[in-house]
Amino acid sequence: MVSLCEPLFSCALSKQLLATLILSRNGKNSNLYRYHHFLPSLNSKISLWTSSPNPVILVGPSFVRSCLKKPHADQLFEEFNEICIDVPWEANDVWSTFVGYLFMLHIPLRFGGLSVVSSVLQKPALDQPTMLVATAAFQSLELFGAFSLLQYATKRNYDFYRFLIGKVLLPRKNSVKKTVIGIGFLMALVSVTSILADMLIGPKDANDPIIKEILSEGPTSQLVLFFLYCINAPLLEETVYRGFLLTSLATKSKPWLAIIVSSCVFSLAHFSFDNSFELFIVGCVLGYMYCWTGSLASPIIGHSVYNAVILLISMV
Repeated sequence: MVSLCEPLFSCALSKQLLATLILSRNGKNSNLYRYHHFLPSLNSKISLWTSSPNPVILVGPSFVRSCLKKPHADQLFEEFNEICIDVPWEANDVWSTFVGYLFMLHIPLRFGGLSVVSSVLQKPALDQPTMLVATAAFQSLELFGAFSLLQYATKRNYDFYRFLIGKVLLPRKNSVKKTVIGIGFLMALVSVTSILADMLIGPKDANDPIIKEILSEGPTSQLVLFFLYCINAPLLEETVYRGFLLTSLATKSKPWLAIIVSSCVFSLAHFSFDNSFELFIVGCVLGYMYCWTGSLASPIIGHSVYNAVILLISMV
């Protein structure tokens, strides 16, 4: 039996394919296999006919016509979108899975965990070291719980961890360059929106007093806080909001719409009205970085840099 690897075709290759049609003469006992490869963004179909020993390549006329057309806006965006559409989750279970994460893990652990610790220790106000240790424990538990939930919600014969490793570790073409461009654009856009917000609604203190107080405790507190903000939080949030939610939504809608919806959810889930617009902008840029590179490593790094800048500003 002939084994075929799935090819990737582009418009630049169409002329070569048309000029080089490999014809073969089939024997009486030769087995013929057909493989269809669909290119949604080009609205075309390529059929590969393979027989032993020589293959036949048949290129449909719709493929040629699509290559002669000028790409419209959606096609142009599709060229940047490298998200794998074969996601490990059922499309109908996306929102139920996310709601489960939100109400079983995110809200109880992120916003109610410290109250539980305060009640158990019978202290109306926790000291900074206790608060920091408890926060680290709850965020780590949320990360583990989110990964377990996403693994549980996967389709049969799918592995979430393999999907995640592939999205983070597998190299992508020009991913480093695209990530640097995305981070630069993110920081510039956040700066512009902050300046405009100060002009329209008045300046506000950029330093979080609680974070500033924890950072003043010493190197150990600073190290733990940087771990939570620059490693734990980006890995958790990018996996949930970009790796899971955006990827799942992109299978049923246009990429730009999936970016907007997932960014709105990302902003609202922080329950921070003052920073909601800035978080929405951050979510959109990180989502676009993910679509552009096809790798979760890009938005994770961008998210880490953004949080690191916030912490550095708080230390000043």
